[in-house]
Amino acid sequence: MTEYFEVHERDSAARLGELRLEEPLVTPAVADDVLEDAGSEWVTDRDPPEGDDTTLTVLPHRAFPPGTPAEVQDAFAVEYPDVSFPSAAVVSPETATDHGADAYVLSTAQAVDGHAEAFVETVVTTREAVPADTALYLPGVATPANVATLVAAGVDLVDTDRAVVKATQGKYLTTDDERFLADLEELPCSCPACQTPRGSFDRSDCAEHNRHALRAALATVRERIRAGRLRDYVEGQARHEGWLTAVLRRLDDEYGYLEQRTPVVRGATLTAATDDTIRRVEIQRYAERVTTRYRNRFSNPLVLVPCSAAKPYSDSQSHGQFHDAIGYRAHLVSMSSPIGVVPQELELTYPAQQYDTVVTGRWSATEREFVADVLASYLRRNEYPRVVAHVPEGGYRDICERVTDRLGIEMEFTVERHPTTADSLANLAATLTDEPTYSKRERQQNTVRAVADYQFGEGAGDDLFADINTGSHYPKLRVRDERDEQLAMLVPEYGVLALTLAGARRWVESPVTTRRVDIDAFVPHGSVLAPGVVDASPEIRPGDEVVIEGPAAFAVGRAAMSGPEMVESSRGLASSVRHVEER
Repeated sequence: MTEYFEVHERDSAARLGELRLEEPLVTPAVADDVLEDAGSEWVTDRDPPEGDDTTLTVLPHRAFPPGTPAEVQDAFAVEYPDVSFPSAAVVSPETATDHGADAYVLSTAQAVDGHAEAFVETVVTTREAVPADTALYLPGVATPANVATLVAAGVDLVDTDRAVVKATQGKYLTTDDERFLADLEELPCSCPACQTPRGSFDRSDCAEHNRHALRAALATVRERIRAGRLRDYVEGQARHEGWLTAVLRRLDDEYGYLEQRTPVVRGATLTAATDDTIRRVEIQRYAERVTTRYRNRFSNPLVLVPCSAAKPYSDSQSHGQFHDAIGYRAHLVSMSSPIGVVPQELELTYPAQQYDTVVTGRWSATEREFVADVLASYLRRNEYPRVVAHVPEGGYRDICERVTDRLGIEMEFTVERHPTTADSLANLAATLTDEPTYSKRERQQNTVRAVADYQFGEGAGDDLFADINTGSHYPKLRVRDERDEQLAMLVPEYGVLALTLAGARRWVESPVTTRRVDIDAFVPHGSVLAPGVVDASPEIRPGDEVVIEGPAAFAVGRAAMSGPEMVESSRGLASSVRHVEER
């Protein structure tokens, strides 16, 4: 059971944690000053160390070189003692399991450094084999340039060994490069070591600088995790070394590993600056839910329009003009890179409301292919009497034409020069002249049902909210049943539904899969901590709406960690609690 490490915040596989020593260490961090190695048992048999809460003690161990057969590792495996002080066990991907330690030292880290496929496989395998609420330590690998990518993969602790070795080779490290000291005209840093006069700056000063640069890089990484924007930073950092770019792409292939750990909602802006952004969990998960969970409930024609810089789209001037031309005679769906397609009911839903993209007026081949795939999947699932494409020439129109060829459907194009010219808007209005209208009430109720489908699963909108009334004004919609009891409200910041206790009971009683947290016999107030969790649905992701139930209470709240992590963890916040009643 973990006693001395706790995860406080999560940003996909990256975590902001705390090594709970006498002087706590916020992770991800350099472990040099807090680590005590009890030694290798290859040399001699060692008694269990005494240890104390001032250091993290690496227990007596036997490390194995990469490629050591599993049977050999089993034959010489160390049985780690049960100790009452902060401890770390040395493991390989083959021997990684719950050894009762607070941290795990990956013995094969240096062997896979520079090899993207092997590195990702090693880290992911080890991270999934050890308890979720323990720290993962990679020795001898970290530099200021690669540490952000290491943390993004799931690493919590590093050391300065490699940075110091580089200094002995005369190499000066920064977050984007390494240079020989002899090649530098001036030192691009203002750390204490770099205040040494240039003529006196030697390799010991370089080692001090390299250590400082690594610690400073980790401080940046921690702040990025706090802001929920580490991925944006890593996409830029990884470009400085070819193998780091390969690691990023290989890591994206580990969709299950990342998706389980990636929040379903957050307020931070998602920056789409490279084609790699399309591979992000948030983008892929959104596209998957829109094309497998969402169902159009309008009988009117579809109008495809370009996205806007302003978010949500309905706040933009261009979309206001589209709405004036359409009225309530068509269903509006926006096309966007990197999101794909955004039905009007889901414009608030993360990340449709929280992304920012690089606008050049040109679409890359990757963008065109991805958005075309999403649009085609969307149209296969949702039938419309007509499809109107109110999109400009270039990428938007090319995507629409690809989809018409692929599906064998027709689209009516209404734009002349630009979507917001008077002629274009007149064309859009004219092509919908004879279409029937739907009411604002119908649009609001369909929005609630569409969000429920997206958030809770296919069919949830009809199963949970078949007979409802909506109150207040969009986007702050309140959902009530036929007896005027409130069931939920739409949260404008994230575009999800926050349930009341009545709404939670309806969810539990419906055929829709309930994300449930089973707790011990206590009444939670404000939050549920991991030690109080008896079981949790494996489908739960950070940020999910959850029902919390135990012998003494029934509650509803928002998950702070995934379901599997709730079950594994012995420390940390499992879920917030919004409403609770005693039994």
